[in-house]
Amino acid sequence: MLKIYYASFTKPLQTQIRNMSKRKAPTADSPNADFSDFLFELANFEKNVSRNMHKYNVYRKAAGTLAKLPNRIKNGTEAQKLDGIGKQIGKKIDEFIQTGSLAKLEKIRADDNSQAINLLTKVTGIGPAAAAKFVQDGIKSLEDLAKHKDKLNHHQKIGLKYFDDFEKRIPRDEMLDLEAYVLTAVEMVDKEYTAKICGSFRRGAASSGDIDILLTHPAFTSTDKKSPEKLKNVVKDMESRGFITDTLSHGDSKFMGVCQLPKKKDGTEYLHRRIDIRLIPHDQYYCALLYFTGSDTFNRNMRAHALDQGFTINEYTIRPMGSTGVAGEPLPVSSEKDVFDYVDMKYKEPNERNL
Repeated sequence: MLKIYYASFTKPLQTQIRNMSKRKAPTADSPNADFSDFLFELANFEKNVSRNMHKYNVYRKAAGTLAKLPNRIKNGTEAQKLDGIGKQIGKKIDEFIQTGSLAKLEKIRADDNSQAINLLTKVTGIGPAAAAKFVQDGIKSLEDLAKHKDKLNHHQKIGLKYFDDFEKRIPRDEMLDLEAYVLTAVEMVDKEYTAKICGSFRRGAASSGDIDILLTHPAFTSTDKKSPEKLKNVVKDMESRGFITDTLSHGDSKFMGVCQLPKKKDGTEYLHRRIDIRLIPHDQYYCALLYFTGSDTFNRNMRAHALDQGFTINEYTIRPMGSTGVAGEPLPVSSEKDVFDYVDMKYKEPNERNL
């Protein structure tokens, strides 16, 4: 039976959208939160409605830059001195300071179809194209989706079922409980497994959007054939414990699903959370760990530095670049520090990679 939280469906469409937590982009503690918020909102419009990924990336980068500043931006001219903020965004910041609003954003908010598409894309499993098709068919709210479950695939039904839970960020205390539970469970399957929760959690974030786990085992390397049982065994064990409650997809090397910690001592339940588990060949694990820890900006900067030093880095390997510009064989890597050493870069702890 599909479990739906109808309380959130009774609100007007625009109120639903504005009241949602920013699962991927918390800005509440930033002195520039209002600027970042409207830029993230513009970014979502460009991604979901206009399908302009260039503008999406520009707005998203600018929002992230402002969110990390310790001081309040006084005007657009000051903002333009920052990386990734140009004249047009500077003008928008000035307009917002002077009027308290943004004409472009007010126009977007007044368009019910745009608002509906943005709302529906918040349901995991519904991308911009699917959201636009739903809206074209007259399905413009979560309540409408619940009335047309026959139009939803399995992934989308799960996204709707746990919509309210997925929209709430995961506090660090809960992430630490999740980490302890996952590592214990993995070790009980086989002590030789190595598992890490990556992303912003590993960089020390106060909250996370979901759980991204990298898993490896010394008996599985890049020269081996696929080893689906290495992932299957871990997932099966977590399902038997009731920790994994739902499956979105389960391939040879990646599992996507839903998890929930056991009830607290006082009997209250944890929320359901999105969880991804990637199985990585053992000889590629530390390059993958570096990549999936991030941040995106740190990764880009490190890759650029590596190229200057004559190496190319991706999520699998680090390889020397030959004089002809062709990458050589992967270099042996047994820790993240090895990668830093190869490119003559001072090692940075995960919490120092928040660029």
